[in-house]
Amino acid sequence: MNDYSPSIRHHAVALMRQGVANRDVAELLGIPRGTVGWWRHQDRQQRGELFVPPTDCPSCTRRAFNHPAYSYLLGLYLGDGHIVSKPKQHHLSIFCADAWPGLIDEAETAMRKVMPLPSVQRRQKKGCAEVKSYTKHWTCMFPQHEPGKKHDRVIALEPWQQAIVDAHPWEFIRGLFHSDGCRITNWTTRIVAGKPKRYEYPRYLFTNKSDDIRKLCSDTLTKVGVEWTTLARGSDPFNISVARRASVALMDTHVGPKY
Repeated sequence: MNDYSPSIRHHAVALMRQGVANRDVAELLGIPRGTVGWWRHQDRQQRGELFVPPTDCPSCTRRAFNHPAYSYLLGLYLGDGHIVSKPKQHHLSIFCADAWPGLIDEAETAMRKVMPLPSVQRRQKKGCAEVKSYTKHWTCMFPQHEPGKKHDRVIALEPWQQAIVDAHPWEFIRGLFHSDGCRITNWTTRIVAGKPKRYEYPRYLFTNKSDDIRKLCSDTLTKVGVEWTTLARGSDPFNISVARRASVALMDTHVGPKY
């Protein structure tokens, strides 16, 4: 592209500014069409005419956005979401099991409430749906994005994110438990009048390999008055358990089972 004289390049650019198509300029001057296209791109860039896709990114535009929806979406992202950020591919993905169609709807709704402009699609996979929102600006809204798995790197909220979680803690908790949590029924036996009797009780579990994400979950649970314990499997303390009756009742009121 640098083997042509400035006069040829200026001639080509002048023709393109007059509306002559790239292919016609290339044929007229005997220049590869790719070279002509590059010259057009550089000329538009110098004149500030390059197309910039519109965005409603709250971080870039400073516009107000739906904080409860963001708090919920943040929980989903930290639990079971990821961002793809490549030169020609940008999207936020949240994975939801087919068994919980209501959560699939909620994930899509939350994405649209935070940023209405990007295209949102669902991609069916084996046993689950991938809800995808296409824009590079999700990296602005989730600065925790970096290459690699979340549990292999530090996960810390920015002050503005923490302020939203503090204002809408239950939405954040719902997002975490809707992605990497569950409500189950445990049982145990006790000897009553000399005979074993089965007792059942509900329990909430949140499972995540990231120490940082589990701490975000447990700290927020503590702030809303939910008692929790660490339930280890072997030597791995990957589970946060909520089993006390009053705390389960709080979780039932604000989180509830998946649906």
